[in-house]
Amino acid sequence: MQEIRDVLEQDRQATLERLAALTGEFDRIVDASRDSNADDEHDPEGATIAFERSQVDALAQQARSHLDEVDAALARLDEGTYGICERCGRDIADARLEARPTARTCVTCPSP
Repeated sequence: MQEIRDVLEQDRQATLERLAALTGEFDRIVDASRDSNADDEHDPEGATIAFERSQVDALAQQARSHLDEVDAALARLDEGTYGICERCGRDIADARLEARPTARTCVTCPSP
């Protein structure tokens, strides 16, 4: 179980670093657009800034969601329920957990 915890902790740290970088990038985009007269609707450059802001925001939301999944997997590990399907209660195959350490369900049950 320590090996699983190490994998999840490394994933958590990498996700926190990615989220920090994305948050910094988002802040830079917002600051840069604040100093310009770019009108998203009429200025060609404004549309690019809006797209970049939207794209970085979506990536940050994805990182936050993944962080929630990692934290939930760590909680299941602490509770002793890691590797048990939340739908049917059967064991989740080792190969699935190796491929997706945050998996909550076995391959036969649909994901929540």
